[in-house]
Amino acid sequence: MTQSNQINHGQSSKRAVDVKVTLRGPAELADALPFLMGFHPNDSIVLVALHGVHGRFGGRLRLGLPQDPDEWPEVARQLAECLVNNSTRRGARPDAVVAFLCQDPCEGERSSEVTVRLRPLAQLLRVACGELNVPVVEALCVSAGRWWSYCRPEEAATPEDGVALPPPGTSNIAATAAYVGLPAPASLRDMESRLKPAQPRNRGQETALDMACAELVPRMLADGDGEDARNRTLALARAALERFRAAPPVTDPARGDQRDDKLLGDDEAAAIILGLQDRRTRDRAAEWMEPAQADAALRLWRALARRCAGPYGEHAAAPLTLAGWVAWSSGDEAEARVALGLALELEPHYTFARLLHHSVNEGLDPELLRRCLRQERRDRVIAAAKARRGPAGPAGRGPGRHSPGGHRVRTRR
Repeated sequence: MTQSNQINHGQSSKRAVDVKVTLRGPAELADALPFLMGFHPNDSIVLVALHGVHGRFGGRLRLGLPQDPDEWPEVARQLAECLVNNSTRRGARPDAVVAFLCQDPCEGERSSEVTVRLRPLAQLLRVACGELNVPVVEALCVSAGRWWSYCRPEEAATPEDGVALPPPGTSNIAATAAYVGLPAPASLRDMESRLKPAQPRNRGQETALDMACAELVPRMLADGDGEDARNRTLALARAALERFRAAPPVTDPARGDQRDDKLLGDDEAAAIILGLQDRRTRDRAAEWMEPAQADAALRLWRALARRCAGPYGEHAAAPLTLAGWVAWSSGDEAEARVALGLALELEPHYTFARLLHHSVNEGLDPELLRRCLRQERRDRVIAAAKARRGPAGPAGRGPGRHSPGGHRVRTRR
């Protein structure tokens, strides 16, 4: 099996590199999974499409493992249909599928018991794909650094205790990723922790959000079209962005997030979070995706998402979507999918997040949206300049027309 499409992973300075890696057997498949996804998919079902006689990797889907086994048949059917339909729509129906079930053992449970517990789900996935005439050529369980195969014949069955994954950095695909300068994949759990409120709950932030709500409603009622509130929110966010730009990122993500949290006051964060619930405000903040701003903007949106505490959890959909947009715009499809997935868990019908999530999964170029945002910014600047100049005067007199005194008005172009 060959991986020959773009690998995108890492921080916001990512670059996509065309690589070709040949994987031989289930051991290398299990080890390659984090590089295929851009992160270690904890508690996940992953399906990967294969194309051609050499098994070139194509589209891939990930879904959190449903805890209720009664949901497994429907989930298996939907995942199989989604993978096949999406691949077909993009021009190539899969010839086969590789399935992964990833879950670490619960307290008191052994990894081998995880494998047994998930075996019915693996069989359901194989049946669902088979009904679409796309065979599952390998189904692996990955748990606590070991792997098991559900597809190997009895005479070559995986040992009861599984097979240990190779030490980090020693496999073929890990060496290739290191050669092209890609960092080691983080775990999905760690990536999500950078975007979710910390525990225990931040009571001070909840109080600040309560007070900001009480102040914002009468202000919006008196504001007419909301432009004053919009400008106040953007001014606060822009000032915070400059602080984040002045504080370079820290290598250790945990320490960096702690430092970033201190750059935002509770009242300031509350005002920005509530202001971003306005669609036009959020769309203007999305313009901060250029290279000089992207890293600081991503850290700012993460920090604001972490501040959406307690009953304000759903308010995180806006900063999570902005984080997903900046990550995608910067080349980090892995973080983009995680951030947008979390936004859609909170608000399944959040249009901006849905459109971005679809675009990332379809492999579209973010430059198309960047151009639209740049044009909107130019149009807004031109409109503001015209408003400052005021009306053109009697008879629509403007550049190039004769003034009443007979002099020609000249303009520079």
